[in-house]
Amino acid sequence: MNKLKIFSIALMATATYSQAQDLDQAKKAIDAEQYEKAKTILKSVIQTKPSNGRAAFLLGNVYLQQNIADSAKIYFDKGLTGSDGGKLNNIGLGQIELNKGNISGAQSNFTTATKDIKKKDTEELVYVARAYMNADTPDYKSAIATLTKAVAASPTDAQVQLALGDAYYGDKNQNDAYIAYRNAFTADNSLIRAKVQQAALLKGARSFSEAIKGLNDVITANPNYGPAYRELAETYYVWANTEGKKKYIEYIKLARSNYEKYMAKTDYSLTKRMRMADFLILDKDYTALEAEANKMKEIDKVNPRILRYLGYSAYENNNLDVAQKSLEDFIANGKNKIIARDYLYLGLIKIKKASPENGQIDQTLFSAGVADIKKAVEMEITMTNDLSDIGKKLFAEKRYREAASIFEIAISNPDSRNYLDDINYYAILVHTINKNLETAKRDMASLKKADDGLSLIITKYPTYQDAYYYKARINSLLENGTEMGKNYEAYITTLTAAGPEELAKPSNKTKIIEAYNTLAANYADKDKAKAKEYFNKTLAIDPANTYALESLKTLK
Repeated sequence: MNKLKIFSIALMATATYSQAQDLDQAKKAIDAEQYEKAKTILKSVIQTKPSNGRAAFLLGNVYLQQNIADSAKIYFDKGLTGSDGGKLNNIGLGQIELNKGNISGAQSNFTTATKDIKKKDTEELVYVARAYMNADTPDYKSAIATLTKAVAASPTDAQVQLALGDAYYGDKNQNDAYIAYRNAFTADNSLIRAKVQQAALLKGARSFSEAIKGLNDVITANPNYGPAYRELAETYYVWANTEGKKKYIEYIKLARSNYEKYMAKTDYSLTKRMRMADFLILDKDYTALEAEANKMKEIDKVNPRILRYLGYSAYENNNLDVAQKSLEDFIANGKNKIIARDYLYLGLIKIKKASPENGQIDQTLFSAGVADIKKAVEMEITMTNDLSDIGKKLFAEKRYREAASIFEIAISNPDSRNYLDDINYYAILVHTINKNLETAKRDMASLKKADDGLSLIITKYPTYQDAYYYKARINSLLENGTEMGKNYEAYITTLTAAGPEELAKPSNKTKIIEAYNTLAANYADKDKAKAKEYFNKTLAIDPANTYALESLKTLK
């Protein structure tokens, strides 16, 4: 009998040890963002020991990470009565309450999970902090407050420092985030994520080259660590949005290829396929997008988020009715997490439908489209990068007011990769719209907005000739003679400095004549000698210029 008891105890110890190993493997898989692998391990643990509350909690968290809240709740509810780590499931249920906006309900769950913890315990506090950070509306201040207690309990705990770094990062405190990540890696140099997050900080500081070098160093040392490829993809994506068109195309392709590597190192779950679809949209590969949407449909026929990608691809394939219905149905579902690009595409669909190439614009539908685009830009400022081509198309069709309304949204982001082009188009448009109007009827607000934008361009590119030219024209309509004259002079100076070839271009000669004649007219009432000087400069370029010849007669 005693031998039997000893054998039974040994079996239990072996099973417990095996489950502990499985949980460690699951945690490593979660850290590596191999969520499908983690789910398989955790389901196996729960099948072997249904009372393992810790496994249920980890599995529920994976489902939350994949935005599958219903499945997460099932496991949290089951895990509450678990003999090992059951109370942790209150934290998972707390995050679900946070996602619903029920702050007091969430805090009640967190209190239940932490009320009996020992002085040196940090695990529960770290998970509570992560619940605050991972909620649909993150609360980084509460996460920091919770982790401050964890730091007091165990200041050198690597997971505490890593979570603290994430909380400071989310709270836009770069310096303290860096210190926390450094502390985490010092405490545990196998914690690759801390190095990845340090690179993420560099991305946030727009030190893109350094961020990419840091991530490539991580990949060289740990070629199978998927999150490094994901962060590399996201870094190239952000960098692309700050660069010109050529670099944008190059960096988006690098973003896409690194995300493909990330999926190969992790899994091809629906959530990741959806982010991959985002990169296909940015890379304008709509054939691949359609194929990806069909794969997603096979995985989950009823997932409403697939409507997003059907809407996007239908728009690009000019199937506007299907595109509009798909996106409106998607947005109308209150359970869906709407992103800026959803409103951007809906706005573009309405504008395209409202603007037939050979017909009258439907102003009501067009205005609705502009409102959707504004909503997209309010949600994510980088959406302005996608507006330039739409504005240019309307400009080419001589729909000047409509084009101006698009460029007006585009120039709300001075960091847009198209800002130089966009502000020039906007200035041309508002000048065209207002030039034949009486002073009282001019849109002074739009003229001033164009003037301010051109000032930004001149500060950044002081030798950019056309910025001075358009600024002079705008100030003419603003009836600011001093600024007008100063900018025409600056235009001539920068153009002359560019060399004889620039001066000889017919388009530039026309602009120089306009500058000289306008400057001469500006001086006519106060300095006749200066006015004659400028008119004579015009005649040196165009001896038959009627305006200069007639004006000189009146000045004698």
